[in-house]
Amino acid sequence: MTTEFQPLDARVVAALSGISTATLTTVLLKHGLRNVWLRGTRPIAPGQPRIVGRAFTLRFVPAREDLATPASWGSPISTRAAIEAMPEGCIAVVDAMGVTDAGIFGDILCARIKKRGVAGLVTDGVVRDLAGVLGTKLPVWCQGTAAPPSVASLTFVGWQEPIACGGVAVFPNDLIVIDQDGAVVVPAAMVDEVVAASVEQEQLEGWIMNEVEGGAPLPGLYPPNEANKARYAEWANKKRGSTD
Repeated sequence: MTTEFQPLDARVVAALSGISTATLTTVLLKHGLRNVWLRGTRPIAPGQPRIVGRAFTLRFVPAREDLATPASWGSPISTRAAIEAMPEGCIAVVDAMGVTDAGIFGDILCARIKKRGVAGLVTDGVVRDLAGVLGTKLPVWCQGTAAPPSVASLTFVGWQEPIACGGVAVFPNDLIVIDQDGAVVVPAAMVDEVVAASVEQEQLEGWIMNEVEGGAPLPGLYPPNEANKARYAEWANKKRGSTD
């Protein structure tokens, strides 16, 4: 059974587009979530933008010889069919079980994903046809590249179901934020509170950075003690007042 995709509020995208994944992990830790960073999800090219979107999940299992064949690419349950179900603005999150000796997608599939308006691709596996993939301009985070096709080591089994990617549980419609530090998942039910806390955390850390650049010592500043909390609150109130 697959889960229907839920569009993401543009205000959430706008807010989190200015929040680093490092800040998000801190905020999620304060909310009791430690395992949110998808291991092995590294940018395939420098300079890729920070991306925010709902997770559209895909799942592979180990290859079985009667199923993992080139003929399976034409099956109703195939990576090709999954790509045609991807809505605009989603982030494709692919559970490849950390397999690094077979590329889950190559240049043609990535070109189609890009054409469908998908925001980016995240996987704990690898891709193939590197030059062609880079040519599609699809932002990709993965563990690298491999020449063999997916069926050399993997069997594709479905999409829009719960997966494990990089050792993290990802459910369809969870929020994914990706930048140069990798990918972080925000549970769908926690998006509103995490967004509010992340905006505040980013502002606080910006104030702390200004203090550090001004020569302030770290003890009592990062994290702030009561005196510095009061100083920050005064600064934040003045900033809010100046923008009203």
